[in-house]
Formats: sequence, structure tokens, C-alpha cells
Amino acid sequence: MRETRYGLRRSGIFAGVLAATVATSSAHAAGLFLYEMATPDLGTASAGRAAAADNAATAFGNPAGMARLDQSQMLVGIQPAYGITQFDKGDDTTVSGGNGGNALGFLPGLAGYYVYSATPDLKFGISLGSNFGLSARYQSNWSGRYYALQEEILTLGAFPVAAYRINKWLSVGAGAQIVYGKLNSKTGINDVLDGGNASIDVSDSDVGYGGIAGILVEPVEGTRFGLTYTSQVKLDFKEKPTTNNLGPLLRAAFDTSGLTGAKVDLGLTIPNQVMVSGYHDVNDKLAIMGNVVWQQWSEFGKPNVEITSTTSRSATADLNYDDTWGFALGTRYKFADDWSWSVGVAFDSSPQSKSNRTPALPMDQQIRVGTGVQYALNDRITVGTAYEYLNLGEADIDRSRPLAGTIQGNYSTNEIHWFNVTLSWKF
Repeated sequence: MRETRYGLRRSGIFAGVLAATVATSSAHAAGLFLYEMATPDLGTASAGRAAAADNAATAFGNPAGMARLDQSQMLVGIQPAYGITQFDKGDDTTVSGGNGGNALGFLPGLAGYYVYSATPDLKFGISLGSNFGLSARYQSNWSGRYYALQEEILTLGAFPVAAYRINKWLSVGAGAQIVYGKLNSKTGINDVLDGGNASIDVSDSDVGYGGIAGILVEPVEGTRFGLTYTSQVKLDFKEKPTTNNLGPLLRAAFDTSGLTGAKVDLGLTIPNQVMVSGYHDVNDKLAIMGNVVWQQWSEFGKPNVEITSTTSRSATADLNYDDTWGFALGTRYKFADDWSWSVGVAFDSSPQSKSNRTPALPMDQQIRVGTGVQYALNDRITVGTAYEYLNLGEADIDRSRPLAGTIQGNYSTNEIHWFNVTLSWKF
């Protein structure tokens, strides 16, 4: 992998420190494009999301689907999760220390969706939630501390949209993305000058903007096809890093080089996504649905980095990301008048190879299995609960870098357990 290309010449120690800062922060930006958004389709592993169009969550899943809703309605969901990411270091690891403990743990989640029916053909909606981000927190003495200690990007998005039904079989919708992002990054520094362990922190927030659009086609009643495009959103984090536990020689070296007080400008991009879904009512009780998803991680994996201090420094990180493809298949069965049960599976390819992967984001292929139930209390109110198991793959890692050493091994356990409770209310 080409770690980072610098337009400057530095001694090995400063190049290593800068490489650690830039490469770790950049790599974490990949995060996860989350399908899990506190919606009932957690029970189908999100299969059919752009075509189902049967509750207010379609305001995000496919805004064109709002045109199918015959009245104003809202949906709220609570979605806690628990992640287990545990690294097993291999014999080729050169830095002493532990395995890092569980890098994930408890993950809270909450989302809300509202659709206003202005006319039978014109609808307006808004969604509030997060569709991107994840965190990793390792123990301070672990073997990969010079690659990552804490890597976290949290987002909260508002998605105002509108939809119009052109005729009985075609609807269109579009709107905006307004995304707040918060970055927290902490990376260890191998202080070879003083014989100790230091660290560097970067923390900042920004707001980015993008678009969302969708088409829904229903050639015959009970059979629908939907396409949703979600544009990239750029976040620009600008902050002066904070250093911790620098020895006197390393601090003096920072001062001499002009790195003390330097400002890091890190530009990250949430990638484009295209989702194509199908939905079909087999009969009055049984429905089947599926997805094909493309995400443009290749362009995302080239973040822009500038380091401004007494002398100008710039960098272009090439993380060698690949575009990904995802597939999902699900079914929903109405087993009683007011009850329905859903199940689904999904697969997404990996955006990185073993040689390019980093502990900042142990991301591999993803396998999802979901199930859930929905109960209609009456004609207006429906409640539901769902569970999804997400396997993030073994995420083999074999990385070497000056000062950071070699980290080699894999994640024997790398999974997230998602739970949600939803309430849908028609006005």
C-alpha cells in the first residue's frame, strides 16, 4: 500500500509521526455506511428498502415512495446495539502489548421519520438519524497503539424531501442531506528519542451537504421497483492536534520542525450510494423483496490532508479502497390478522484487502441476518421489534510502518448485535 505521499523532506522520526497521524485519521474516515436506521426493515436486513414504501421511513429509504402513503404519518425507532471487535495478534507482530480488548461495546441509536400528505399526489417528509459512522477504542497498551488508539466518527443527519406521483405507476422524489459530523482520533507515537509512549489527538466537527433522489415504479399492483441515489457528503475537519506525554527531546524536535501548534485540515467524504430494490406480494399473506447496492468507496479512499504550521505541509493519502457491491433478500409473512413476521439476509463486499486494512477500521466483507415482528394495534398505530446480527468478517491485517512497527493478525470476533423497537402512527 502507498501509505502517504508527502511534498516535503523530513527526518525519519517526523515522517513517521506525520504518517501515523494522517494515515490513521484518514483510514478511520471509512467508517460504515449504516443500513441500520431504527426502521422496521431491520427485520429483513434492509432488503426491499427502496421499494417497500409502506411506512414513513420511506422518506429516507426512497423519497418517491412517500407518494404511496395515503395519509400523513410518522415513525420513531429506538435502536441500541452491542459490538464485539477483538483482535488476535499474530507471531509477526513486532510491538509488545496486548490485543486491545473489545474495541466497540455499546452503541446507542435513535431515529425519526415524518411524512406530510399535502395532496393525494404531493408529499413532504423529513428524516432524522445517522446512516454513517462507527467507533473503535483500544486499550492504551495494545500492540497496535501506533496505528490506532481511538478512532471515532459520529454523524447526525437531517434529510428534508418531497415526492410527487406522476401517474398511478410512477412516482419521483428528491431532497437534501444536512449532515453533522464529529471526529475524535487518538494515535500513539513511538517516542524513540526519550524511550516513552506519546500520543496525538485530533478532534473537530463540521457540517456537510448533499442530495438524495429516488424513483418508484409499480407496473402492477403489489409489484414495485425502486431506485435511490444518495450523493456524497464532504466533511472538513480543521483543528490543532493535542499531543500527550511528549518527552523533552521529542518536544524540542517538534518545536524545531514547526510541528508544535500546527493545524490539521482533514477532508473526508461520505461516499455515493445507489440502491435498487424490488418488492412483490406473492399473495395476501406473503411478500418477497430484495436489494442490489453499489457504494463508491474508491474515490472516498483518497482524503485531502493539509498541515499548516511555520512551513507549509501537504499530503495525499491513497488508501486503495475498492467500490463495493451489496445484495439482500428478504420475506414478510402475515401469520395472523394483525401480526407479520419478517426475515432477511444480506452480503456486502469488502472495500479493502488484507495489505491495506488498518486497526483504525477493521472492515471486511459484511454479512447480515435479520428478523422481526410487527403488530397493528389498530388502523392507525403499529408497533414492532427487530433484531439483526452483523458479521464484519475476520479482517486480516498485516501492516508495517517505520516507528509503528508491524501489526499482524485478525479479528476472531468482529460483530454487532442490533435491536430496535419502532412505533408507526398514521394521522
